[in-house]
Amino acid sequence: MLRSACRKDGNVPEIVENAAEAVNGLLFDGMTIVAGGFGLCGIPEKLILALRDSSVRGLTVISNNAGTDDFGLGLLLKTRQIKKMISSYVGENKEFARQYLQGELELEFNPQGTLAERMRAGGAGIPAFYTKTGVG
Repeated sequence: MLRSACRKDGNVPEIVENAAEAVNGLLFDGMTIVAGGFGLCGIPEKLILALRDSSVRGLTVISNNAGTDDFGLGLLLKTRQIKKMISSYVGENKEFARQYLQGELELEFNPQGTLAERMRAGGAGIPAFYTKTGVG
């Protein structure tokens, strides 16, 4: 069982049976998704599978990395559901490299600390922040 982040009454989380049910009605083409985890540890495996099995396309995905060819976000790359990756490391995914080098995939690299701060700031509603890493 999963608890959905979407609350219908504002108080008690809805309880659903699986990840596909949790994302039902929330997905749309072109959406931006932030995926947690570090490397392949702590990634939302069941939600990635639910995304893969949906018809959603043109995703912008923000994550520490791009998974591997057959695991993690690599599953969404394999089905060409990701249009753009915002990441700090993508070196273990041959399909990612192929799509990027063929011009089929957009990439925005960020230093890992800057990426984490961008996610934190975005979640807190902060539109911009200063970092010495990004200057010059």
